[in-house]
Amino acid sequence: MNFIETMKHTFHTVADHILNQLTDGEDATLNLYAEESLFVRFNNNKVRQNTDVEQRSLSLVLQKAGKTATVVFNLTGDSQEDRHRADEWLSLARKEVEELPLDPFQVPIQNNGTSDFTVKGSLLSPEDVIQAITEPAQGADLAGLYTAGPIISATRNSKGQSHWFATENFFMDYSLYNGQKAVKGVYAGTEWNQDDFAVNLAQSKNQLALMDRPKKVIAPGSYRAYLAPAAVAEMAMMFSWGALSYNNYKQGGSALQKLADGDTTLSPHLSLRENFSLGLTHRFNSLGELSAEQIDLIKNGQLVTFLINSRSAKEYGIAGNGAESSEGPRSLEIMPGTLRKENILRELGTGLYLSNLHYLNWSDRLNARITGMTRYACFWVENGEIVAPIADLRFDESLYDCLGANLLAVTDFQEVEPQVSTYESRVLGGSRLPGFLIKDFKFTL
Repeated sequence: MNFIETMKHTFHTVADHILNQLTDGEDATLNLYAEESLFVRFNNNKVRQNTDVEQRSLSLVLQKAGKTATVVFNLTGDSQEDRHRADEWLSLARKEVEELPLDPFQVPIQNNGTSDFTVKGSLLSPEDVIQAITEPAQGADLAGLYTAGPIISATRNSKGQSHWFATENFFMDYSLYNGQKAVKGVYAGTEWNQDDFAVNLAQSKNQLALMDRPKKVIAPGSYRAYLAPAAVAEMAMMFSWGALSYNNYKQGGSALQKLADGDTTLSPHLSLRENFSLGLTHRFNSLGELSAEQIDLIKNGQLVTFLINSRSAKEYGIAGNGAESSEGPRSLEIMPGTLRKENILRELGTGLYLSNLHYLNWSDRLNARITGMTRYACFWVENGEIVAPIADLRFDESLYDCLGANLLAVTDFQEVEPQVSTYESRVLGGSRLPGFLIKDFKFTL
């Protein structure tokens, strides 16, 4: 059996062992995360480090008499050893739940149905990785990380709920350098296509060649700007920092407070939704609740709904929509518009072409102001032609302006921006985003 099949057997064996031991008044949910990943780091288009990582983490949520205890432990894949570990951690959870105070907003464990979805990928064999990446990058100083393999998320509970999600995917997150100059690229998916990767790399090489032109220093001020999908992805991350959380809204901490209260609007060009049909992650949350496949969040500039977890729903007496406890988007899509790729520079005219942004943060949360820096391949454009790369700029801008009246157009194409975090594990999720043409984007330094 392969890793996915083996883990499915292991998970159900351990889950059965734990759930069959529960006594009257006890309920439990088991959440599995597992991965089998190949990591290859590159520097100067050579392999710097390669390793394989295999991990299986199981969280046990035990409820009894209005109290909730959570413990997390690792599985080994050996049935006897894993059952022994399960016994020890179940015993610990029982001791903890007796000592804890009542949880007034506890969401009782219930049966939220069943699902079973596996995305089979077509990945590079480990033996082919080095040649597939370094050969089209010949002559370039490429640095980056390639990672690939199966990721699994699953949940079961004592009420009969059972959800399984597994995917085989990859990403190549890289930069190309020319001394102190650099451009960034990402190639990701479930099926490696060598021609597509070569095209992706060629686009980055072309941008790096443009970086050889003398750098232009731009004075602070407001400029017409085009934000490529990768730059929009950085901006869209701000929606995950409490902006779309119903709990944050009720506590007065949502950056979209004024939008929700009807005090302002965003551009009719702007529509956001949670879209699990993209296949980037599963629909079920850690409670096992299934979200709708698509949830409109902002439509034509108007807020349709916040993301609402069942705990918030219980606290505020409203209906939830299957959101995770963080109440942030997990598979965000910003809908496309009408601006065609070949017309971007012409419609930009004179202004800034921003390939990437970074270091974003709220500078005034209640007025939806964000600050950040330009990064990598950002250019000054005159009369529809790229003239020069720019020195780094800091912007400070309100979403109500740049995504409001100043949002001139949205591209008719979108690009998938995968999650590339690997700090403790690979992460499911991502987004599909277009580019934005914005009037009077404000730069302060």
